[in-house]
Amino acid sequence: MPRTPVETSDRMSFRIAAEEKSLLIRAATIQHTNLTEFVIRNAVSTARKVIDENDRLELTERDSLYVLGLLDNPPKPNDKLIAAAFALPS
Repeated sequence: MPRTPVETSDRMSFRIAAEEKSLLIRAATIQHTNLTEFVIRNAVSTARKVIDENDRLELTERDSLYVLGLLDNPPKPNDKLIAAAFALPS
């Protein structure tokens, strides 16, 4: 998992092209909000989506049935798995 940098301030600043800033201001105006609220709302929404997609694994029905089958009838351990088990600290 990537490390999250710890910020010491509640303020954030970044450089943005004039054309992109104008686009954001226009969108914020359309939604009757200010630029800060518009950017934060959309950035937080996108961040939640990215984290959710990263944290959740979705399997197809076929894959789900395969995993359930392995849980019900696990394969016999091979030599590498046995060696790895014995290499673990006790």
